[in-house]
Amino acid sequence: MTTTAAKSKTKKTAGKSAGKKAAGKKTLVVVESPAKAKTIEKYLGKEYVVRASMGHLRDLPKSQFGIDVEHDFEPKYINIRGKGDLIRALKKDAKEADRIYLASDPDREGEAIAWHLAHLLEIAPDADCRIVFNEITKPAIQEAIREPHRIDIDRVDAQQARRMLDRIVGYKLSPLLWRKVRKGLSAGRVQSVTVKLISDREKEVQSFVSEEYWTVDLKFRKKRSRLFTAELAAIDGKKLSLSDRKAAFEVKEALEKEKFKVTEVKRKERQRKAAPPFNTSSLQQDAARRLGFTSRKTMMLAQQLYEGIGLGRKGPVGLITYMRTDSTRISQLATNETRDYVKERFGTSYVPTEPNVYASGKNAQDAHEAIRPTSVFRTPEEVEPFLTSDQLKLYTLIWQRFVACQMNPAVYDTLSVAVAGGKRYVCRASGSVLKFPGFTAVYAESAGKKEKDVVLPELAKGDVLDLSAVLPEQHFTEPPPRYNEASLVKTLEEKGIGRPSTYAPIIETILARGYVVRVEKTFRPTELGEIVVKMLEEYFKDIVDVQFTATLENELDEIAEGKRGRTKFLSDFYGPFEETLEKADEAIGHVELPVEESDVICEHCGRRMVIKQGRYGKFLACPGFPECRNTKPFLKDTGALCPKCGGSIVERRTRRGRIFYGCKNYPDCGFVTWDVPEAEPCKTCGSLMLRHHFKNGRMLRYCFNDDCETRVDHPINKELERQRARAEKGAANEKASGRKEAAASKKTAAVKKTAAAKKATAKKK
Repeated sequence: MTTTAAKSKTKKTAGKSAGKKAAGKKTLVVVESPAKAKTIEKYLGKEYVVRASMGHLRDLPKSQFGIDVEHDFEPKYINIRGKGDLIRALKKDAKEADRIYLASDPDREGEAIAWHLAHLLEIAPDADCRIVFNEITKPAIQEAIREPHRIDIDRVDAQQARRMLDRIVGYKLSPLLWRKVRKGLSAGRVQSVTVKLISDREKEVQSFVSEEYWTVDLKFRKKRSRLFTAELAAIDGKKLSLSDRKAAFEVKEALEKEKFKVTEVKRKERQRKAAPPFNTSSLQQDAARRLGFTSRKTMMLAQQLYEGIGLGRKGPVGLITYMRTDSTRISQLATNETRDYVKERFGTSYVPTEPNVYASGKNAQDAHEAIRPTSVFRTPEEVEPFLTSDQLKLYTLIWQRFVACQMNPAVYDTLSVAVAGGKRYVCRASGSVLKFPGFTAVYAESAGKKEKDVVLPELAKGDVLDLSAVLPEQHFTEPPPRYNEASLVKTLEEKGIGRPSTYAPIIETILARGYVVRVEKTFRPTELGEIVVKMLEEYFKDIVDVQFTATLENELDEIAEGKRGRTKFLSDFYGPFEETLEKADEAIGHVELPVEESDVICEHCGRRMVIKQGRYGKFLACPGFPECRNTKPFLKDTGALCPKCGGSIVERRTRRGRIFYGCKNYPDCGFVTWDVPEAEPCKTCGSLMLRHHFKNGRMLRYCFNDDCETRVDHPINKELERQRARAEKGAANEKASGRKEAAASKKTAAVKKTAAAKKATAKKK
């Protein structure tokens, strides 16, 4: 072979090798979570490599301030400890790829993650490397790949401004609390306002003075028709106002002497429209009200549904759209699909002439769609075998609400009747009957509890009525309710405090810091929380001012829209804040938190244990900490005696913080109850007296002894029977759910086994 021929052959071989190498190049797509990576990789094919960044890779340092105030508030970012191996792996993948797409979440936090990734992977600032999608479906992913764009620096600046603002407040204010109150405390910009809201509500509850008032119901009958109830509305043309028993029974005696006739009958048709589809806030509220989920749990489950759930042979599928949104906007494609589904499932009469459109709130950024199923044809029944019990509950809630929002209103026939008693008294009764179910055929509770038909007999003006009974009833005005998970989120949204993605972390933080506790699903401030709020109110009014905090949120929105500069925003805040900080440090003396001693002796060191406040309420701790780390549950004595062994009944808590009552001699005595024990025994038989509280605020007192004569025909007997039935039904449902999950797991395992067998057979061939 000649030298020329050899060179020619070498060139061809090198060309082929280079061609193979070029052909082997792939596109790298970086997302935030492994679950999402798995789902997206299925849609993109072999030419793409999808990797997860596991959230942020860079952040401000924990051990130092990390912001250069003198040089335009320049942040100092460092790689997060423990992410070194991941960063090296991503850099290696980036070098081997011919193109890189950054597909972090479509919000400001996601934009900042993409910006940090671009820095680490050495992507040019003007490169079209950013892709976003509102749902993890094949069409949405492919469309995002076709339309890459630059990283939005304005949104990155807004995220950095929020991060640095919170760092300034936390890093500068927290040490002041350490010096003046106690080590380990923290003060956050948004969390402090939230604690103040809870503290203010508690003050309202404690200062509330209940007032007595009475209502009067009347039972009427027209000839032989059924009884119906009317309420006394006015006396002598004035609205009813009865403040005591004497006045109520005087009215009762007067009514029993009167003759009654119908003076007015109004028939109308009333419509009830469907609620809008969920945004982050309304989802958290409804999940708290109807499913009992905390905001954190709701967002965790929603994240799982968004990133993708394995549906047997179909593999992982994203079931809902992005769950951090303040919008109620719906895409045209999703609207049309839903209208088709409703028409097919329920009929034309359920489909509105024009699609229902819902307005978003005044502070909404409207960057993403409402939370909805990625396909309404993927019903809860279809995905049930592949979801956990809690995932299914949340998916069903989202699916039903969304389908209902594109249906016609429910229609009711209503009847309003006025009944005159002589010349002095006016009574009113109203009834309604469902005429057309509309959206309630799917989502009966979108506007509260399901409405029951209230049927009145056929009545006409001039009809004479027979009075069957007059029923005066005593009531007391109630204080404003304490915040629960749903009402707190609603208030934060209404007042513009925080943004959808921050509600769950805010609540978790104030619980973890011990500023508030959750008691019977409501929030109450601890003594520590009230002390901190009082200090901040006195020296840092802006930090705990609702309007000031909401204004800052609006200014952050302006930064994201490019209407305001990040440096100017931080500078305007920092100057006055630093000045106030110096004055407060000089003025505030050391605050002594009162230490409450118990009569319990620490068995390890002999000291008298003290009562401390923790995340789930009070507990006993040894004052010799850190030398002695002994802790015990705090058992509050109720003053009542156990009906089984005569021991003291104490207040206890479940792992989730729910209060119950049990015998102090546990485990030797197993007496427990959810009802509140009273110190005074039953006057009839001397046994334990209990108070049963209903969700609507109603309360029943009853004797624990089933044989006590006070228990004859007592309403508690029926209530306890209902409780037992609910418990048995719940146990049966849980057992059935466990069987379904086991069957689904078995089915998935069988599918995987079959696929593995096919793969092995193909390899042999």
